[in-house]
Amino acid sequence: MKKLTPAVRQDVQPLPIAVPRADLDLIESWIPMGARVLDLGCGDGSFLARLMHTRKATGYGVEIDDTNVQRSVANGINVIQQDLEKGLAMFEDQAFDVVILSQTLQAMHNTERILRDIARVGKEGVVSFPNFGHWYHVWSIAMGRMPVSKQMPYQWYNTPNIHLCTVKDFEALLAQIGYRILGKQLFLNGEAVQWLGNLRSTLAVYRFKPQFVA
Repeated sequence: MKKLTPAVRQDVQPLPIAVPRADLDLIESWIPMGARVLDLGCGDGSFLARLMHTRKATGYGVEIDDTNVQRSVANGINVIQQDLEKGLAMFEDQAFDVVILSQTLQAMHNTERILRDIARVGKEGVVSFPNFGHWYHVWSIAMGRMPVSKQMPYQWYNTPNIHLCTVKDFEALLAQIGYRILGKQLFLNGEAVQWLGNLRSTLAVYRFKPQFVA
């Protein structure tokens, strides 16, 4: 991997390792012991710190926010301050076992490029995103208003979410760019959804890799 310069630790107190989110619990279970992990949009670094503790993972976080970068460093994370929209050119091909993009995909301008980058630098990709196909969202639009919900709490004029999609939309994109789904789980209020997932779930989590990679 190319030489990287992680942010330098400053006097910021570390946050707890525990991260109570159903999608992160599932993602953790998909991480092999000792895996090399890249966490894109890693926030305060608490999830990668958790993986270092529970899965003996190593790797990097990528984050743009100054405060979150400092928090990540305080949590013992090797973090690169970088705008994901600029791509992942700083990382070599297959540099990581798993690349994670958790609840950030919907805020990306170039969705296809980040997915291709994930598959280039990682042997596997894991992505979670809010499911716009949930029945409440459909009903709200039918009533003439953009939906506001716990999963998507912003108004239409101040939302950071620019590329919302449904479960079926995301699966169609993965198929279009030649990725094979290795794992999938849909959630509603932290509980797994087993039937009518496109209508009943508010959050989707996928694990994938290029179709022709062993």
